[in-house]
Amino acid sequence: MTAPPDPRRWRALSVMLMGQFAALLDVSVTNVALPSIGRSTGAGASELQWMVTGYVLAFGLVPVIGGRLGDGRGRRRVFTIAVLGFVLASAAVGLAPTPEVLIAARVVQGLFGGMIGPQVSGFIQSVFPAGERGRAFGRLGLTVGAGTALGPVVAGLLIAAGGEDVGWRLVFFINVPIGIAAVLLARRWVPPDAPTPAAAGRLDLLGAALLGAGLFGILFPIVESGQAGGAPALLLLVPAAIVLTGFIRHEARLTRADAAPLLDLRLFRVRSFVTGVVFAVVFFCSNTGIPLVLALYYQDGLGFSALQSALGVTAYAVGTVFGAPLAGRFISRVGRPLLLIAVGVFTLVTVLLGVVVHAAPDETDPAAVILRLCLPLLVLGIAGGSIVTPNQTLTLAEVDPVRGGVAGGVVQTAQRVGSSIGQTVLGTAFVLVLTGVPRAEGPGSPAANPGAFSAALTVALAVSVVFSGAALALSAIEVRRNRSR
Repeated sequence: MTAPPDPRRWRALSVMLMGQFAALLDVSVTNVALPSIGRSTGAGASELQWMVTGYVLAFGLVPVIGGRLGDGRGRRRVFTIAVLGFVLASAAVGLAPTPEVLIAARVVQGLFGGMIGPQVSGFIQSVFPAGERGRAFGRLGLTVGAGTALGPVVAGLLIAAGGEDVGWRLVFFINVPIGIAAVLLARRWVPPDAPTPAAAGRLDLLGAALLGAGLFGILFPIVESGQAGGAPALLLLVPAAIVLTGFIRHEARLTRADAAPLLDLRLFRVRSFVTGVVFAVVFFCSNTGIPLVLALYYQDGLGFSALQSALGVTAYAVGTVFGAPLAGRFISRVGRPLLLIAVGVFTLVTVLLGVVVHAAPDETDPAAVILRLCLPLLVLGIAGGSIVTPNQTLTLAEVDPVRGGVAGGVVQTAQRVGSSIGQTVLGTAFVLVLTGVPRAEGPGSPAANPGAFSAALTVALAVSVVFSGAALALSAIEVRRNRSR
């Protein structure tokens, strides 16, 4: 007889999503805060870049390891430790006296932040019955959208309220009360889960080291290649491939011996899981670079302030907030065709957005630009939110809940790799079009040639369409295969 679901599951999920929200908020707030950080601490361009890159790299390195720890040591315990570490690191960032201390604290912050997500997805997979997982993942998608939407706006407001020297520090201190509340409520509402015997063995330290080195060798050159003179870093991809090959062989040996591997390769016998992981990489190449190139277009091309730039992409994130829970309610009934429809809409609206930008290339009035792009960005966000949540639900649908944390970590790693590729490729396409074009010197002083920035944005959106078109083709193939089967 199947045990009834835990009556505390929805309250517990809300608590865990608080921790996830704080970690995601810090992905989006930093770009807005960087100018103030530079002026306040004297950080140079390279140091400012590492304040972003350090967090992104660390955040992407640990999801699989965090998922394995949650499966083997208990998800509530690992969640609590990860949030506490994230809170302490956030306080260290806010108090950092020098750029070097700030960068180090950001790396630690990213390591703990990257361990939170697998506990949330693993908790959903193990506690919620199959019919409710779509709605639960929908709430996770809503959290992702809210963190993306509110991050730039919150940063802009806090910097305006606190001034150059204090405002950017408040951006990181805001994580402290959120994290402390999440920890206290987790001890009360999140049910303690017994570690699963299959995952409770000693942590595969060699596997963790190989995976960490291999992922760093992939993510670092991708991120660095988008910077001036960063192309030589791509040479790291060769040793990274060798290290990851060694990792797979090591994990295959442990999997055959049933000796508590870090990544149980039997996961990749589940076709829906493999399809979802590949889809996550391809689609995240398309969608996560769009807010980045929009911010460059607004601030460097049109002279928008940080707050105006944040408002310019808010419609996209608000659409995600609506799309994620809506799709979560229908995915269990509609299945993969819902994903196919959503990707098709996303691709078409991306084309439409490029047409709208191209139609008025010299428009620089903030209100007019934001209003003109608001509707296509809103629909684009709804479509994007309707893709991420269903894909996560479908990817984990046939995965054994015992391995739910690791499986969720693999999906999040795929998303981070796709995000890094997309932001680098779209950003590079944007910059290449602007070779020799002057940029805005600050808010209220647009560049001499805003039409060139419109052309650059249009090209970047065309690159996004190539990626989303590939995701559309992958979805169509999978829908056809399921129907024929």
